Amino acid sequence: MRKRIALLLLVVLLIAAFYWFDLNQWLSLERLKEGGEQFQQWKTTSPILISFLFLFFYILITGLSLPGAAILTIAAGAIFGLLWGTLIVSFASSIGATLAFLMARYLFRDYVQERFSTRLQVVNNGVDREGAFYLFALRLVPIFPFFLINLLMGLTHLRVWTFYWVSQLGMLAGTIVYVNAGTQLARIENLKDIASPQLLLSFALLGIFPLLAKYFLCWLKRRRAA
Repeated sequence: MRKRIALLLLVVLLIAAFYWFDLNQWLSLERLKEGGEQFQQWKTTSPILISFLFLFFYILITGLSLPGAAILTIAAGAIFGLLWGTLIVSFASSIGATLAFLMARYLFRDYVQERFSTRLQVVNNGVDREGAFYLFALRLVPIFPFFLINLLMGLTHLRVWTFYWVSQLGMLAGTIVYVNAGTQLARIENLKDIASPQLLLSFALLGIFPLLAKYFLCWLKRRRAA
């Protein structure tokens, strides 16, 4: 019990520090664009160090269920490019999500399962029966907030390893779309660049990706049923 209280206090302190030092101001497109040249200079000087710092910051944000994962994903494209940015975000988002999953499980699952055992029985049965596919569907079609899926799955019986690999696989397509949008954002130098085919295509993909993912999921369900 003491360990759980200590962990909960640590999480609260980290979240409070995040807002106290106003770190959330960096998680906006405006600040991303303003600091683009500075980030590029840092990356040129110390590419490995900056990559690991970005990875750590991303894990911290997602692990604490703080807002800003989408902006950080776009920032990864702007700073590191499509390939390296996708690699960093893919692992950082999955590791951070798993940390949030584990914290929710360790801190709250016993209480929630005991208090709402009857209501959660249907959910637990569904997760036990097809938890991997269910999570994959949630990850592929971004209907529910990223952090909410992490926390709710932590309250179920889903295995940790299953949560990790399904999250990494399910989020990969969306990660590529957002990172690619970030690479185009970094190329905007004037108003004419906003109408470039590459940029328009990137943001068109951002808009239609949920629809494409939904159609793919329906097709996958039909294949499973057959």
